[in-house]
Amino acid sequence: MQLYNTISKQKEKFIPIEKNKAKIYVCGPTVYDDAHLGHARSALAFDLLRRVLKADGYQVTFVKNFTDIDDKIIAKMKESGKTLDEIVSHYIDRYKKEMQALGIEDADIEPKATESIQDIIDFIKHLEEKGFAYTINDGVYFDTSKDSQYFSLSGRKVDESQNQSRVEGNSEKRDPKDFAMWKFSKEGEPSYPSPWGDGRPGWHIECSAMIKKHLASDGEYQIDIHGGGADLIFPHHENEACQSRCESDQKLARYWMHNGFVQIDGEKMSKSLGNSFFLKDALKVYDGEILRFYLLSSHYRANFNFNEEDLLASKKRLDKLYRLKKRIQTDKGSAVNKIFKKSLMNALNDDLNISQALAVVDEMVASSNETLDREPKNKALKYEIRSNISFLEEVLAIGTLNAYAYFQIGISNEEKEHIETLILKRNDAKASKDYEKSDAIRDELTALGIQIMDTTEGTMWEKIK
Repeated sequence: MQLYNTISKQKEKFIPIEKNKAKIYVCGPTVYDDAHLGHARSALAFDLLRRVLKADGYQVTFVKNFTDIDDKIIAKMKESGKTLDEIVSHYIDRYKKEMQALGIEDADIEPKATESIQDIIDFIKHLEEKGFAYTINDGVYFDTSKDSQYFSLSGRKVDESQNQSRVEGNSEKRDPKDFAMWKFSKEGEPSYPSPWGDGRPGWHIECSAMIKKHLASDGEYQIDIHGGGADLIFPHHENEACQSRCESDQKLARYWMHNGFVQIDGEKMSKSLGNSFFLKDALKVYDGEILRFYLLSSHYRANFNFNEEDLLASKKRLDKLYRLKKRIQTDKGSAVNKIFKKSLMNALNDDLNISQALAVVDEMVASSNETLDREPKNKALKYEIRSNISFLEEVLAIGTLNAYAYFQIGISNEEKEHIETLILKRNDAKASKDYEKSDAIRDELTALGIQIMDTTEGTMWEKIK
């Protein structure tokens, strides 16, 4: 497998620390609001990575955290009058349900910052003992001047780091780049006891401490892959890499992977621009697998321009896979076609080259249909196609739905009841040999955009427009 490493800014062969094992940590959301398409894009990118590594035979340990104590969460508490636990529990539950709708599996470990307070304190104490930490009026800070490798991840220069200085501005800091590891609490804010005073952890220290807690073993602190959105490269990941390197004398991760931004009709998605697109709203209109397929269709490192026209074009591409699945009408499989599997995995092992992978899927669908046209009763062929689709379910998490149900997505229960009533009336008319009435009902269904198919299992239908 080849992966693009943010540090080297090139693709590198993936060589795990421990043979046939892969340790991955991905920065999850700060749970103060509903998930948006940017969260979905990042989660999908690393869900795909995890699935591909598993298909390659790796034993994957996947950790994704929830930041559950933060300035934004505290602001939400003041605004809503709700407790920290009420807010956090609500948004974690929503996030997990929405990710599941996209076919994203839960991480193996999903730690919360507030569950690791003592680990965070111990981490800071060790940095303090080594001379990397100092205390001022509002908290404990990391002294970046003592890390000669600072900026090695982001590649920034000193004058480019002013955005961090603005965020964590404090005239007592030794250097504008220095960042808070422990923040003293203000009146009415959640707080935890520490050797320096009651307070809460800074954002960056949480991930370093949780990586050490959940993924370190036998003196080995380095993990294989650290991932997240491109917006986290600086300052979050730069500071994580810095403090972990200084605390353990080891690099935090061998490979750093970052997914691109989501744009809506060309604009970077941002609440400040007023165009944030919540995932919950998208799921009201589109099925989770349709959204998954669309959001996966662009390479994870590219910026993604979300627009409805492209989404509908993407759905038509997915339709072709489901038409093939419906055509074979079997759940029995045999063996995955070796050429198909090799071609698909070769594409995905090239830094998750999804465009090439989907081209392989398109070719499999087209060639399968051509062969079925010639050999419509070939059971062995149908079993192989079923196995190919099952492999796609495993690696890409597409093609997972019942084929007939897929083509009924977006139809209300009332509409379904009306359609099925018409079908029953048509069946009665056919049984009575009233073919004129039967044909009239078929025409009525066609006018509703419903295509019907008479099969040995009964009359099947789907929405075609």
